[in-house]
Amino acid sequence: MTVNPEHIANYAETFIKVLIDYSPKLISAFLILFVGLYVIRVINRLIRRIMVKRELDPTLTKFLADILLWILRVLLFVTFISKLGIETSSFVAILGAMGLAVGLSLQGSLSNFAGGMLIILFKPFKVGDTIEAQGNIGTVAEIQIFVTKLINSNNQTIFVPNGSLSNGTIINYSLQGIRRADLTLSISYDTDIKKAKDLITEVLNNNPKVLKTPEAEVSVKLLTDSSIQLAVRPWANNADFGSVSSDTLENCKLAFDAAGIVIQPFVKEVSKNN
Repeated sequence: MTVNPEHIANYAETFIKVLIDYSPKLISAFLILFVGLYVIRVINRLIRRIMVKRELDPTLTKFLADILLWILRVLLFVTFISKLGIETSSFVAILGAMGLAVGLSLQGSLSNFAGGMLIILFKPFKVGDTIEAQGNIGTVAEIQIFVTKLINSNNQTIFVPNGSLSNGTIINYSLQGIRRADLTLSISYDTDIKKAKDLITEVLNNNPKVLKTPEAEVSVKLLTDSSIQLAVRPWANNADFGSVSSDTLENCKLAFDAAGIVIQPFVKEVSKNN
């Protein structure tokens, strides 16, 4: 196979002519690209600073800044290829179809995303709060866009999807700053109720972690077939709640033992046929 030098010269001449004619578009397109990337970086930093000054949630700040960054990058890319002379209408149609397909395949993730936005905006809880939701109790370690991370009392990490979290019931134990313990002590019918209540009240008064306001409550809760149930409801700061509950039960038992009061165990009737 022989190569015709004239054909090569014609191809080279045509290529150089096209390159010269197209070079202004090429130069201007890449100039727009590099300048646009720099401007986008500046705008992103400025937006982050504004949101930080307005004391927006850090998670929301990062998310909104990242969304704005990628929107501007997509617009810059469309401008770039348009400047190169490439038809953008078909490209935009492809992007729309891809977006629809991704949206349909990620319905669960989009639900979690929307739930995360609602949690960040309306703040039913914040990092450090102790909450109960979806059958789990724990301290909020991190609020992410799709999930919320909890640490329970066993130091286990629990990831709760934000979609179900935002649509379900949330109990925030930290929001009010104080909590009330609901304890029950059972005594026999032979016990002097007033004496037992006075002993419990004394135990609560001697515990410095039990709040004086609101005042603790000691009352008869229920009269069962086998015992008198006393409701013991002391108030404590969130940090002292666990120790107040356990100390109250322990000290009441010791006080009852010293006074000769027997705590009535729960009695379950069993059929003789069984």
